Amino acid sequence: MEPDLFTAAAEDRHEKDPSASPLAVRMRPRTVDEVVGQQHLLKPGSPLRRLVGEGGGGPAGPSSVILWGPPGTGKTTLAYVVSKATNKRFVELSAITAGVKEVRAVIESARRATGGYGKETVLFLDEIHRFSKAQQDSLLPAVENRWVTLIAATTENPYFSIISPLLSRSLLLTLEPLTDDDLLALLTRALTDERGLGGAVTLAEDAQTHLLRIAGGDARRALTALEAAAGAALATDEQEITLQTVEDTVDRAAVKYDRDGDQHYDVASALIKSIRGSDVDAALHYLARMIEAGEDPRFIARRLMISASEDIGLADPTALPTAVAAAQAVAMIGFPEAALTLSHATIALALAPKSNAATLAISAAQEDVRKGLAGPVPAHLRDGHYKGAAKLGHAQGYVYPHDVPGGIAAQQYAPDAVRDRRYYTPTRYGAEARYADVVDRVRERLGRAGSDGAAGSSGPA
Repeated sequence: MEPDLFTAAAEDRHEKDPSASPLAVRMRPRTVDEVVGQQHLLKPGSPLRRLVGEGGGGPAGPSSVILWGPPGTGKTTLAYVVSKATNKRFVELSAITAGVKEVRAVIESARRATGGYGKETVLFLDEIHRFSKAQQDSLLPAVENRWVTLIAATTENPYFSIISPLLSRSLLLTLEPLTDDDLLALLTRALTDERGLGGAVTLAEDAQTHLLRIAGGDARRALTALEAAAGAALATDEQEITLQTVEDTVDRAAVKYDRDGDQHYDVASALIKSIRGSDVDAALHYLARMIEAGEDPRFIARRLMISASEDIGLADPTALPTAVAAAQAVAMIGFPEAALTLSHATIALALAPKSNAATLAISAAQEDVRKGLAGPVPAHLRDGHYKGAAKLGHAQGYVYPHDVPGGIAAQQYAPDAVRDRRYYTPTRYGAEARYADVVDRVRERLGRAGSDGAAGSSGPA
């Protein structure tokens, strides 16, 4: 029997009536050179180039490839290009709907096709991280014996979601989110190419900007939105896709936000000031504007970490760990899920008690240093771990605090120039109230209870 009747029939329908397929399918690259983005994987001599038969008489390409990256970055496209370039059968399965039975059927069909027709098979398995260990084990014989060229796609970290035997037998390639330039190249090609819209409509600049923002680095999302907007424009005999048309068709308003201009800094500033002012609703509004405009989530996370120290400090010692954890999570998961993490951190910071005492303390200390108030380190605090230190008087007379009842040794720590300066003035807000009591007792024990103040007072919560 013919080994790939269903694939052949689908391709035949597409060739006879290209408009029957979605724009994202019609614009799928046919060769490696048509692939947009992922240039780090497509350099001459790269494993993917060898997989499609390029690179001369070098070693054969890998028999199993795992593509790891966010949705819409070209995982299915690369698998399709490999099959077309090598004239191999292309069979696609999704781990969401397929099981061991379907996998074994494809493998058996591939063995028959290779033996009976000399036709090798590319098996593209999407969402492989959804397969159980037993289901992934079923792939091993086909990979080891090269019955199929397995190209598996995952959006999850393969070191956690794919079994070690399969991972060790595969080439792992990491795909990156497409840049705005990559997406713009795809949109331009789709507008002008005969496989796409063939020049039937043009795209206004502000509409183009909105499409790039809502795409979020996802090529499929960008082309799907373009197709819907183009259909709406042509239905009303309009030759240009306007911003209003895009907003109406994707049901998403354009956010006035320039990632390189005033809006970028104004909205970011408003977010931090709303957190500082404990207005959680305003903070969430500005966070939503940044997210909807396609702001880099790592930028937002960095601003939250700064806010945690600048405006909250020791009033809530958990604020900074929360912000840091949010930044780490954002780096690992990206949008859209990262929006939940950023919301979590923003709410926690906005509702935390506020103190800028740490900010004022380091500012006052730095100001004194800039004024030249430094001076030599007291001799008893200097390093005494080298030969000759004792003769210089270094580390002599130092009192080890752990040997003193209460753990506080009444000795001079600061240089003479600033020995009476006070930089830290704790508030009585939140957890910092405890530090206010502690610092008074410690200064009294150190004999500095009547020292002059240097730092300003903290603002209200």
